[in-house]
Amino acid sequence: MHIVLVEPEIHWNTGNIGRTCVATETTLHLVGKLGFSLDAAEVRRAGLDYWPKLKLVRHESFEAFLDSLPRHASLLFFSARATAPFWDAPYEPESYLVFGRESTGLPKEVLRRFADRLYRIPIGPGVRSLNLSTAAAVALYEGLRRTGLHPAGEGFA
Repeated sequence: MHIVLVEPEIHWNTGNIGRTCVATETTLHLVGKLGFSLDAAEVRRAGLDYWPKLKLVRHESFEAFLDSLPRHASLLFFSARATAPFWDAPYEPESYLVFGRESTGLPKEVLRRFADRLYRIPIGPGVRSLNLSTAAAVALYEGLRRTGLHPAGEGFA
C-alpha cells in the first residue's frame, strides 16, 4: 500500500503518518509544496526514531506523481466531501490512498477528475472531519485488513 499526501501543511501529521507507514511497511508519497521542511526537527520528533526507516518518495506536483505511477494503478481518494463510504473502496495490495491538505482537503480539480474514486470515513454530526493522521491510519488499516496484508498477517516481518 501507499499513502499519498497532497501538499500537507502540518509537520506533526506527516510525522505521525510516517510512523504508521513504517509500522505497516507502507510507502509515503509527499506531493507538491509542503507547509514545512522535511529537515524540521518537528517531523523527525513526530516520527521519532522511525523516520530514517521510512520509505519516502517526493513528487514536485500532482501531475508528476501521476506520471510516476504504473499503468492502471489503483488510486483511492479520501475526502470529507465524498459520499461513498470507505468500506466500499476497492482496495488492492498496491493501492495508493490519496489525502489532501489539512485546511482545504484535495484540490477541486482532483475531486472533479477522480469523482468516481472518492471515499469518506463516516463521522458523527457536528464533526467537520478527522485529523489527517487519524484518517490516513483508519483508511490504511482497513485496506490492509481487506487485502490480508495487515501487520499480524502475511507479508510482514
